[in-house]
Amino acid sequence: MKRALVLGVIVAAGVATLQVARAQQAQAPLPAIQKVKDNLYVITGSDPTDRAKFTGGNVGVFVTDAGVGLVDTKLANYGQQIVDQIKTVTNKPVTTIINTHTHGDHTGSNDFFPATVDFVAHENTKTNMAKMDAFKGEKAKFLPKRTYKDKLTLGSGKDRVDLYYFGAGHTSGDTFVVYPALRTLQTGDMFAWHDAPFVDPANGGSGVAFPETLSKAIAGIKDIDTVIPGHSPVTTPADMQEFQRYTAELLSVTRTAAQAGKSVDDATAAATAMTAKYKGYKTERVKAAVQVIYGELGKK
Repeated sequence: MKRALVLGVIVAAGVATLQVARAQQAQAPLPAIQKVKDNLYVITGSDPTDRAKFTGGNVGVFVTDAGVGLVDTKLANYGQQIVDQIKTVTNKPVTTIINTHTHGDHTGSNDFFPATVDFVAHENTKTNMAKMDAFKGEKAKFLPKRTYKDKLTLGSGKDRVDLYYFGAGHTSGDTFVVYPALRTLQTGDMFAWHDAPFVDPANGGSGVAFPETLSKAIAGIKDIDTVIPGHSPVTTPADMQEFQRYTAELLSVTRTAAQAGKSVDDATAAATAMTAKYKGYKTERVKAAVQVIYGELGKK
């Protein structure tokens, strides 16, 4: 009962934070669209620690012969701003939207786009999204129409996009999006920032599985030289590999503390001290991650 209460508090806090972000979003115009490579662009998100400027996750904009493919749609009411940014690089319409996972800062503006758009996501993400008020009733038409289990390929040649699922982590349905012709990977929130990962157990996330899922992604996705994270600037595969090592060490330190009968606060202190080894990493999310892992391990 206590473990369920703790996890409920964590999820409630996350929902409350998102609600604050939505209430403040009118103050946050989107940054200009940025070119990643050739016909691939990104509309970045603001620093998620600055709620007055928070707009949601990074949006991938892939201009193909058939139209524009989007990866994620930020918070609610950002659809017009997204389209305005796209129009600065192409007049082609949005034809496909891939949602990397269920959260409202990545799916919030799905409902701005025509229902004729091909909405795509992992099968678990569709299940998670269907539970959200934002996709109930008439809004159900903005749920993914196409889903997959392990891998799905969209398009071909230079317009090809590969979607991969490697297991639970941030949620139970996190998609890794690969643009093979551009040697670029978009990670959603499986690699969001330089801090402890946000793990959402209410949507099937797992702090215990997180590092192993990342390890599978790193091993399974080849020929990549550029990475678009969930919320931070475009970076390199080496940066993502470091994040995987960090999540593995975070799990190890937390598990050791739990096995020794240490409290969540003690485990958090140990994990915070460990984080200091990783240059530029923050510790704002460490305690929340530790609490989720303790819950998975059956500890208080």
